[in-house]
Amino acid sequence: MTTQQEKWDVLKILNWTKGYLAEKGVENPRLEAEWMLCEALTLDRVGLYLNFDKPLSETELGAYRGMVLRRGKREPLQYILGNQEFMGLEFQVSPAVLIPRHDTEVLVSEGIKRGAAARSILDIGAGSGCVAVALAKALPEAEVSAVDISGDALAVARENAERNGASVQFFQGSLLEPFADRRFDMILSNPPYIPKAELATLQQEVRGFEPLGALDGGADGLDFYRAIVSRAPDHLNAGGWLLFEVGMGQAPEVLELLRGGGFAEECFTALDPAGIERVVGGRLAQ
Repeated sequence: MTTQQEKWDVLKILNWTKGYLAEKGVENPRLEAEWMLCEALTLDRVGLYLNFDKPLSETELGAYRGMVLRRGKREPLQYILGNQEFMGLEFQVSPAVLIPRHDTEVLVSEGIKRGAAARSILDIGAGSGCVAVALAKALPEAEVSAVDISGDALAVARENAERNGASVQFFQGSLLEPFADRRFDMILSNPPYIPKAELATLQQEVRGFEPLGALDGGADGLDFYRAIVSRAPDHLNAGGWLLFEVGMGQAPEVLELLRGGGFAEECFTALDPAGIERVVGGRLAQ
């Protein structure tokens, strides 16, 4: 992609990009090359396959080159494209928020299972808004609130609620601080849970670009679970649910925190698609 005279058609540029990204350590380089080229050409992947011999204009080539260079520096593809799918919905993402992971869909699914009768739901750590928005779409009778300490994250979350037609009330603050006099039927959280010493070992896409404040769970990764479990009983109605996403291997310890914090009824864990215990929950005594 160096000379203006050289003609680059779709197939040629895909093959070049696959090799370039592979050299940079990017997983699935061909697939990611296709997604970026779809964005540059405003085509879907079927359209891309039907236009393998289409030459790129200088404008298209410039837009694509910029994306490839960013990906070569290991910037996450989702930040480059500006969006990520979650629970069948489209979410805007930026470096102000963690990229929604499909593992977190387990948290939402478990919340939906237990939230049919819920009239008030709180998501702690809104981030992109993916959990709160997905819950609001699935449980339209419930009043869904979400809180985050980051104003930049909340701006993204509000935009995502609007674009998905979801009614969510957003609050800025730390954990449960904005809700001194409020109680909910369900509280969910995907809190920071990476032990501090492990942050430096994370994939470059994560440690170099995603907000570390949304990842750092303290020395053992459990700081936020302790804080939320200790305060949640004062903000839940009798029989209310508290549900967490947890990191690999953390489920037993978080389950013990719940049981010791008044959530001994109907405790459970749920597996993600990889067979990892990804969600832990319990119910406040009625």
